[in-house]
Amino acid sequence: MSKAAGAVGNFLLKWSLAIALVVAWELATMAAGSVFFPRPTENVAAAFDVWFSGPASQLYLAETVFEDVLPSLGRVFGSWAIAVVVGVALGTALGRSQVALDYTGPLLSFMRAVPPPALIPVFLVLFGIDNTMKVVTIVFGSIWPIILNTVDGVRSVHPLQQETARSFRTPRPYWIMMVVLPAALPKIFAGARLALSLALILMVIAEMVGTTNGIGFELISAQQSFDFTTMWVWIALLGVLGYGLNAMLLAVERRALSWQPGRSAADAKTTGA
Repeated sequence: MSKAAGAVGNFLLKWSLAIALVVAWELATMAAGSVFFPRPTENVAAAFDVWFSGPASQLYLAETVFEDVLPSLGRVFGSWAIAVVVGVALGTALGRSQVALDYTGPLLSFMRAVPPPALIPVFLVLFGIDNTMKVVTIVFGSIWPIILNTVDGVRSVHPLQQETARSFRTPRPYWIMMVVLPAALPKIFAGARLALSLALILMVIAEMVGTTNGIGFELISAQQSFDFTTMWVWIALLGVLGYGLNAMLLAVERRALSWQPGRSAADAKTTGA
């Protein structure tokens, strides 16, 4: 019983600031009475109508979950996966070749400085208004943290490991897969988590242009129809998704890097265990 009480206490302590902010928001919106800022209790009631008003055969999930939320998550995960695969491959190649990095460095700096939303008109012309445009927009904006962190991680391999590999004439593919990438994994995961946050943001932006479904489409539709309660419901969902996706990737990172010395102690300190 004491263990359960301690878990509840840790939860309340961890979320005390968020709870206090929600209570303050409720009191402030009650006093203001503004249509632009509905009360959190109204948002919760609207959220159930938007997402959980379906039949029992659909686990009470509304059609918006299947027509908007799931397609948006598919775009996020699919585009993010492409960005991870391509970014890690390019970052590994550039990190192992100083000549290639010298030639492509200025181009990479130029391209990552271009805001992806500014290129949406270009992507619309090149790829049309279907999912391809959205995927390209998300991949283009989220790939840079992965490339840069992979380059940094690959270049941080200890010189002694490189000399040992040369002494034993280790084949390059084996050296890359068994030594370089494991050593670079912490930085790769850091870039992947940042890329996932960017992918979520760019998904919303891409869905606001030339689409008929998705979270971004529903968000802009609620705004244009002055349905501010529904608008805040979709904004809250984005916050929940961002937190949840980051927590999931952190759990995968801890599992994948558990072999590193001192990693378990660092994770325990981070989680408050």
